[in-house]
Amino acid sequence: MTVQTPVKATERLNKVWARGKDFLGSELPIMCGAMTWISDPPLVSLMSNLGAFGVLAAGNMPPDLFAEQVDKTNDLTSKPFAGNVITIAPNYQDHLDILCAKKVSHIVFAGSLPRGAEIKKAKASGAKVLAFASTTSIAKRMISNGADALILEGSEAGGHIGHVSTMVLLQEILFNFPDVPIFVAGGIATGRMIAHLGLMGAAGAQMGTRFVVAEECGAHEKFKDVFMKARAREAISTPQYSTKLPVVSVRALNNHAMSHFGELQLELLEQLKDGSLNRADAQYKVEEYWIGSLRNAAVEGDVEHGSLMAGQSVGILDKVQPLRDILQDLVDEADQGLGQAIELMQGI
Repeated sequence: MTVQTPVKATERLNKVWARGKDFLGSELPIMCGAMTWISDPPLVSLMSNLGAFGVLAAGNMPPDLFAEQVDKTNDLTSKPFAGNVITIAPNYQDHLDILCAKKVSHIVFAGSLPRGAEIKKAKASGAKVLAFASTTSIAKRMISNGADALILEGSEAGGHIGHVSTMVLLQEILFNFPDVPIFVAGGIATGRMIAHLGLMGAAGAQMGTRFVVAEECGAHEKFKDVFMKARAREAISTPQYSTKLPVVSVRALNNHAMSHFGELQLELLEQLKDGSLNRADAQYKVEEYWIGSLRNAAVEGDVEHGSLMAGQSVGILDKVQPLRDILQDLVDEADQGLGQAIELMQGI
């Protein structure tokens, strides 16, 4: 196992970040969101080794392969990391069993709402549980079911998204659940923003798009290059054409994959209408499309026809850097932002 020197928080950042650091067991309360085909053992382990917090993406990986990924991550780091399970994935229950059996320190439930029994199973394994919350009622339900922390992900995020912006979620949930560690995601790319979120009461932040452009990230160079050139407004979300086929919106850079998805929806709606396909199978085909399309872009480098899932923070990115430099920049920016806030408050 290669020993990495972690990035350290400053003394004053430690005061703001204490709760998030304690919950994650990391030097920095900065999570790398689980990105299918991207958040793999090398990136996840390096993230944790450098002082941040990696999250391994299960997606709909075959169970035996996911078990291997967990073992490989454990081989590469002795630091805490999380496993992210998608509650609507066909292999979800197997993925959850694997994380529990292998005693992964943190489990993130994503996709839809986990049942209380599933949260209980995760906690019984010794894991700390994080769940996404997009409304006050969901936040209350997740806490009641035993979730140890919440993740607020605004619609500015990349990949599968909800319908509410980070700005609104901060007011609706962050400000109203002060006793629960809350990590904020969606549109975050700078340390200054993370520092100000901490002053608002957030335990930390989750980021994805910013880490795609790390040198060590395994995403294809063409994929990264597109990110460097993109503007925030080019990261758009997909529409739902009909309530007969409910789909989770996806935010990605506009290209042929987005156009093809519209055509796919129309085809599936026609099949639903003539009875040749049921809704569950139609929704599975939608998810199958995105998983395959993302692989085409992120792994194979087909940036014309593959999905370029990216958050609106993509417009802030301007260079590919070593991961350690990215984390150090985030800490430096956060410390500077905190210092400026302190100066402002001293004048009040």
